[in-house]
Amino acid sequence: MKLYTKQGDGGSTGLFLGGRISKSDLRCEAYGLVDTAVSAMGLARAFSSNNNVKEIIKSVQLEMFTVGSELAVEKDSYEKFRSEFGIVTEKMISNLEEKIDSISKQVKLPPFFIIPGTSQTSAALDVARSTVRTAERRVVELREKGQLYNNRVLIYLNRVSDLLFILGRLEDKDMDTEIVNQK
Repeated sequence: MKLYTKQGDGGSTGLFLGGRISKSDLRCEAYGLVDTAVSAMGLARAFSSNNNVKEIIKSVQLEMFTVGSELAVEKDSYEKFRSEFGIVTEKMISNLEEKIDSISKQVKLPPFFIIPGTSQTSAALDVARSTVRTAERRVVELREKGQLYNNRVLIYLNRVSDLLFILGRLEDKDMDTEIVNQK
């Protein structure tokens, strides 16, 4: 089997469980940004020497495949997807909140904006975080157009960006972090 199918040469792409949309479609943009964030998380995981951080990142990466898949399903196929593959759940969100709360107890945040780049790991986490924030904005647009079938996707992305932020600060907790001095 060849890697390329040529089906997307005209500018369309296939959705999960069927259907085709333009590669410029908002839905494609949303799940594409989720994919980009997963890749940036992989970079952060590769840079990290903290096994706990690596484990947390990998678990989020795996869950983000659920997010991306859920965003890549049309309304007509959503119930089939839900029953066969599973969707973003309240438990997934509460697990993120528990991790955020636990890590927050280990890190003292500076009072001003942090300039990314203290370490390779935190820089990659900040790229992932900002990409998730962009994906979140696209998902808001999907919701506004009536194309988001599970509002927990939006909540989950919001929590993921918070988790990535605090993981970056955990990675740099023993380093001199540069901040924007607001006077």
